[in-house]
Amino acid sequence: MFEIKFTDDAKVDLRYFTRAQQSGILDAIEKQLRHQPSVETKNRKKLRENIIATYELRINKVRVFYNIYGSENVVDIAAVGWKEHNELFIRGRKVNL
Repeated sequence: MFEIKFTDDAKVDLRYFTRAQQSGILDAIEKQLRHQPSVETKNRKKLRENIIATYELRINKVRVFYNIYGSENVVDIAAVGWKEHNELFIRGRKVNL
């Protein structure tokens, strides 16, 4: 079982969502990343090298970016954003991966 941690930036990112959305995001993170976070599924994938994170979890339009530290059994949530069409937004700003 993996421990799930949030960076300070990711905690701020979550504040851009409504309370109901935050609850759904946190539930999905718990369900999807607590066990076998590195296993790719239709909602989880390893990303090409970028400045944000190694993996992405898709929850409808929401994107959760995370890194895995297997030796410590830690999943570190680095950023939370959303997609509009083909554009990614984090804290209301467009981001290029």
